[in-house]
Amino acid sequence: MKNIVSILSFIAIFISSSLVAQTGTSVKSASVSAVTETLKVSGVCSMCKKRIETAAYGVKGVQTAKWSSKDQLLTLTFDNKKTTKEAIAKRVAMAGHDVETIKAADKTYQKLPECCQYRDGAECEH
Repeated sequence: MKNIVSILSFIAIFISSSLVAQTGTSVKSASVSAVTETLKVSGVCSMCKKRIETAAYGVKGVQTAKWSSKDQLLTLTFDNKKTTKEAIAKRVAMAGHDVETIKAADKTYQKLPECCQYRDGAECEH
């Protein structure tokens, strides 16, 4: 009887680890309330990209943050039990970038490097 229990336990562990290897997620992480959302965020260059993504990652619960200068979209994956889309938007605006729902404070915006000041339509080479 002990051998059967041991064999069944081994099989269960083997199947679980195989599923983790195939999907990249464990059963425990599947219970996390991860959501994917997008935010329209203004910027122009790779320096803006770094600043926007760094601001987003500064919010507890953010798992991924990728900003595209082409479409001006910040794609986020975050735990909605730890944060909200609005909290992330506020953090990005505090870094000097206008978000679809929040305009960055003029004082903060003016502290951005000159080439990153997107409101005037300037082109940036970074």
